[in-house]
Order: sequence, then structure tokens, then C-alpha cells
Amino acid sequence: MRNLCCVAKTSSHHQPPLTLTPRQSLESAAAYGIIESAADIIERWNTETSTYVKVTSMFYENKQEAMVFIHRVKDLQKTMELLVSEDPNSERLVRAQRLMEIAMKRLQKEFYQILSMNRAYLDPESVSTRSSLTSERSSYSDFNDEDSHTGGDSIVEVEEASSKVMTELRSIAECMIGSGYAKECISIYKSIRKSIIDEGVYRLEVEKITAVKAKRMSWEEIELKIRSWLEAVKVSMETLFKGEKILCDHVFESSDSIRESCFGEISREGAILLFTFPEIVAFRTSKKNPPPEIIFRLLDMYTSVAGNWRAIEAIFSFESTSVVRSQALKSLVSLSESIRSLLLDFESRIHKDSSKVVVHGGGVHPLTLSVMSHISLLADYSNVLVDILAGSPPPDRSLIPESYLNVSDSDDSPSSELVIRFAWLILVLLCKIDRKANYYKDCSVQYLFLTNNLRHVVSRVRSSNLKQLLSDDWVKRHVTTIKQFSDSYKTLAWGPVLATLPENRAVEMSAEEVKDRFEKFSEGFERAYGKQGACVVPDLELKEEIKLSIARKLVPVYREFYNTRRFVILAGAGDVTVVRFTPEDIENHLSNLFSGEGISGSSFVSSPSSCRSR
Repeated sequence: MRNLCCVAKTSSHHQPPLTLTPRQSLESAAAYGIIESAADIIERWNTETSTYVKVTSMFYENKQEAMVFIHRVKDLQKTMELLVSEDPNSERLVRAQRLMEIAMKRLQKEFYQILSMNRAYLDPESVSTRSSLTSERSSYSDFNDEDSHTGGDSIVEVEEASSKVMTELRSIAECMIGSGYAKECISIYKSIRKSIIDEGVYRLEVEKITAVKAKRMSWEEIELKIRSWLEAVKVSMETLFKGEKILCDHVFESSDSIRESCFGEISREGAILLFTFPEIVAFRTSKKNPPPEIIFRLLDMYTSVAGNWRAIEAIFSFESTSVVRSQALKSLVSLSESIRSLLLDFESRIHKDSSKVVVHGGGVHPLTLSVMSHISLLADYSNVLVDILAGSPPPDRSLIPESYLNVSDSDDSPSSELVIRFAWLILVLLCKIDRKANYYKDCSVQYLFLTNNLRHVVSRVRSSNLKQLLSDDWVKRHVTTIKQFSDSYKTLAWGPVLATLPENRAVEMSAEEVKDRFEKFSEGFERAYGKQGACVVPDLELKEEIKLSIARKLVPVYREFYNTRRFVILAGAGDVTVVRFTPEDIENHLSNLFSGEGISGSSFVSSPSSCRSR
């Protein structure tokens, strides 16, 4: 309106006086009444004529009068437009313009006070949940208990207070914009709301980190920053930026361009700062050898950005905030590249592992523990890994034995390729473990080592998302292999002991033959128990299975021989000391197997050997 009046004034010297029609005369009289009506309330709230009015708030003192004030100003604006068309030089127009200036000064003050004094009701969390509270209110009414009713009332109170303040702001904004004072309104809004958003970003510990600074930080420091950032993204997208977008859209509902301008300037800097961090971290991992565990933090960041992508597009939908969307996308790309690189490094470390550590008693190798822990955790990110690895060449399917994994050559879907990648990593591990088994001198311990390690692999698959990826068929195949390894161990370790007892139990034997059998059994059992007592089976269920299986094969045969042949020695007054074990002794000894406390060291050498068929 200010521009309109100015244009009218500058052109008035070239126009002849207007002759009013009867209808225009009536409108002029009505305009006079509107101006005087507006003057009454505008002058009453003139900040330059009353100290009390200067320090108080019209909306706080008298909400009804404040709304009348808004309506009078809108009427005054319409009247000014009419007066300009009649006589741009009229005294009424000059008076109306003066009243408008007073009114706008008042509304600027009110707008500032409402924004600054109602931060509790305009904080992003309150505003972001405002839309959902309305739908929740009806559900609270379904409860009859007093506690639920009280809780519902408190939620409704927050909603009503927030809605009230937002409505007041919108009323003032529409009035100021409609009166040609959009610039002043926008300036106040931006200055207050941007400080709130900047403070929110600061409180979330989001700070600017350059690539140089990140390079000097330790991995422990970076991991702490990542954990803080993950929480910051959650709060930012659910409350901070979402709440500000809702508030901005509501207050400036009458103007798309103003909404875009305000929200863009308020949020752009903080949002770019937030979504630049993953790119910096991804760059850091590419320049220094990172710890293997850092891949999970990168996956967490990728999951966070990808999971919030719809919200990012919705909140930062304006052209002025497209730079935020671009930065978030750049971070996703950088994270993807770093994650793919770390996966290749992980596989390479398995291939290159050259440690000759011989695990005591044929237990689970540290390589098996670390690799399966890593792979199991990776499986938790299978949904995002499908996207990250899309387009990246998978392992050659021809290198994977059909007996290991049933893979269809025609299935080249991303999910199928992900399965192949996981299966391939485990296969690389198993091949490495197979070679490490050769560091055991005793063939039976080699098979126990393989049994323990494959059992650990299968257990980790069963207890993680790997089972869904690799399928029950994969698990069944490897459970069968575990049984084969276990059977080979039992045959090699305890078969010689069982062989000391006669196969034909009904055959007649002399006292010397019986004595010889008892001696050989006792010596064989002591020798086997001495070796196998030093072995370990960490899996309790597997341990019991193997012990029970050995006992079922050995104890009944020995008990029968003991019960039927011992009398021969007694009858012949032979040396009863050759019978060193009763069947119960054998049972008790076998029940104590795999304690790791037997004769250690006899099964191990430093140079590899193999007594297993490949």
C-alpha cells in the first residue's frame, strides 16, 4: 500500500480533480467512518503516546480487542485503496497513511513479543507434534480412568496453547503482508526463528568439522562424534526442522514465496552443517587405515540419512533448500563408496591372515570369532547393503561349490547377489580355517578343530540375520558337515581304544588273551584320554553330544567284556591289577572330557601337516 500511495502522489500533479458521482460520495462518507473507527483503536495502542501501551502486549491484555485491531487495519487498507482511486491527494488518505504507520509499528511490536515470549509453545517439538495431537485427543476420550483423562487434558492444553499462538502470529503476518509491510514482518520472524534453530543445532552438538580437522582426530573421537550426530539427525528431522517447517507454513500460509524465503534462510545453514558431516567422515576413512568396526558407524549414518530421505524431501522441498537435498545425497554417495571399500579390505584381511597361532585343544580360532562377529553384524544392515552394493560386481559364482551354496545362475537380483557376497566371505574364512587345521599334529585334533570352528560359524548364522539370507538349506548342509567332522574325530581319537576289545564277543579266550586285552584297553584308554582331555569343545551342547556319542559306543562294549571276562583272570589267580578301570570309571572319565586339563602340548607342532582328505 505504501508503494501504491507513493505512485499515486507522484502522478497527482498531472491529473485534473475528480468529480464524484452520488455513489462515490456515499462510499467516501463510509470511508470516513472506517478511518475514524480505525483511528479510535489504533491511537489507543499507539506506542508513542502511552508508556503503559509501550510496555504491554495487546494480544496478552485483551485478545478480543487485538482481533478487532486486526480487522480495523484490514478495513483501513481497503479504504486507502478506494481513496487512492478517488483522490490521491486527499487529507483522508494522508490521515489513513499515518494511522497505518502507527498500526504497523504496533503490530511489529506484537509480532516480536509473541515470537520471543512464547518460545515454550513455539519450540519445534511442540509444533511438530501439534498436528498429531488433534487425532490423539479423540483416543484419550475413550479412556475412563482418571490418570488417562488427566494426561489427555495436559496434551490438549499444550495443543490449544500452541494453536492459539500460531493463529495470532498468522493473523498479524497476513495483516502486515496485506498492508505492504511484508519486509518488516519477515525480518522479525527470521531474526528470532533462525536464532532458535541455530541454538537447537548447537545444543545437538552439531559443529563444523573440516577434512583437515577430521584427519587429526582419533578414531575414538570420530566414533563419539558419529554417535552424537546420529542422535542429532533423529531430533532434527523429527522435531527441529519439521517443527520449523510447520510453523513457517502456518504463519505465512498466505504467501508461498515468503514461506520459501523464510524457511530457507532459517534452516539452510544448520541443515547443510548437519548433512556435511557424513561426507567428511567418509573422506577420513579413505585417507587412513580405519579400524574394521568403523564400517558399522558408516552404515548407521547411511541408514539414518536413507531412512529420513522422505522427510528430507518433504521438509526441504523448496528450490531454495535444494542445496540441503543435494548435500544429503552427496553424503549417501560418499558413505556408499567408503563402505564398499571397507568390505573389500575386510575380505582382503581374511585372505592375507598368516598367523600361525595354534589354539589350545582344537578350540575356536580367533580369526573365526572376529570374522563371524563382523559378518553377523553386517547382516543386520542387509537392507541398506542391497542398495549400497547395487551395481558393484559380486564374487564369481563359479568359485562357489554347488555343495556349499545352491545358487541359481539366472538369479541376478540385488538380494541374491547380497547372499552370494555373505556366503563368499564365510567360504573364504572356512578355507583359511581348513589350512590352519594342519598345524595340529594329531589328525583327530584337526577334525575336532574343524568341528568346533564350523559349529561356531553355524551358531552365529542361526542366531543372526544370516540365517534369513543364507537359508535353512545352507544351515542343514553345514550341520551335516559338522557331523562328518565330529564322526571323523571320534573314529580317529577313540576308534583305536574300541579296537582293543574283541569284535566277536562270544569267542573263547584264554586267561593270557584276556589279560592282554585288558592291558591294551587300559593303555589305549589312558593314552587317548590323556590327549583328548587336553582338548576343548566350547559349545556346551556339542560337547555333551560328542561325550555321549563316545560313551554310547565305548562303555556298553567294555561293560560286556568286563562283566564276562574279568572272572577268567580272577579264576586263574591272575594279576587283577591289569583291570584298571571299571565301566563306571570309564563313564566318569568320559564325562570329564574336553575340560582342557589333560596332557597338553603333545598334539601340537609348529610345522603344518595334514592327514585329512581334501
